[in-house]
Amino acid sequence: MLDAAGARIKSSLRRLVVGESEATEEKPARYQLRSVQHMVEQALRAVVRQPVMLSGSSRTDSGVHARGQIGAFSCSCEDKSPETKGREGGWPAQRGVDRLLLAVNGRLPQDVRILDITPTHASFNPTMDVTSKSYSYTIHSSQMRPLWDRHFVHYTYQPLDVAAMSAAAAALEGEHDFTSFAATGHGRMSTVRRIFSCKVTSTAIEGLQNRCPGQRIRIDVSGNGFLWNMVRILAGTLLRVGIGRITPAQIPEIIAAKDRRAAGSTLPPTGLCLEQIILKEHGLGNAPAWIDPALPSPAPQTGDEI
Repeated sequence: MLDAAGARIKSSLRRLVVGESEATEEKPARYQLRSVQHMVEQALRAVVRQPVMLSGSSRTDSGVHARGQIGAFSCSCEDKSPETKGREGGWPAQRGVDRLLLAVNGRLPQDVRILDITPTHASFNPTMDVTSKSYSYTIHSSQMRPLWDRHFVHYTYQPLDVAAMSAAAAALEGEHDFTSFAATGHGRMSTVRRIFSCKVTSTAIEGLQNRCPGQRIRIDVSGNGFLWNMVRILAGTLLRVGIGRITPAQIPEIIAAKDRRAAGSTLPPTGLCLEQIILKEHGLGNAPAWIDPALPSPAPQTGDEI
């Protein structure tokens, strides 16, 4: 194998827990965890016919979605001679990555899709080369539960004060010790992270037959790294601000407490989405429009989990 035969995958992926039910009155249902990494690895192995280990830029819990995950794998890319063509594994460079993209996507399930494949150098590291990550958390606030996109939002029947949530979000920006916003047992030596931007926006929802209108609230946050469940706890804290249980002025106190009990609850994974990962290599990945380009980009914190 050639070490330089790496390829970078920029993917639109979701990790889901799905049920394969064989339930009867006598037999309980069986559930199987589907791993996006496993499904992509299996598809790659089938196409390149070589052992493939896929490494990703960010780990996410089950139920969390992703539009901008980035991963890396290596395989042989030597051009085959007429005598050996078809006998050995790998993906010859002469075939091009467009055909590889189509071949791999053809072996993936409908809820997983690779958007781009780009050859890169052997030293490329999808974790260490990250400079920032961007997430969104979406909340559906209405007297009526969402239907079609219920797996992509968190529902609350309570009306939310978006102005107060925005003020609280601004207080989270900057470099802080986010112990209060990390799940117990996060396992990180340092809990200091820098949030580049944290914004809250709202869109009005028309109720069914003009009844039960509401709000679709989106929290967008970007930083150099996030602790385990950090974004979901940030969202839970901003939700409490929205319903009036916490004031924006209390956010600095919650940060200073360095106590998980001081912050809001950990919201469910369904509303969370990994939007984008920015790599230092070639300036890959343009920052979303809601991120201030003037903000500094300190070294990322690696190995973070959401």
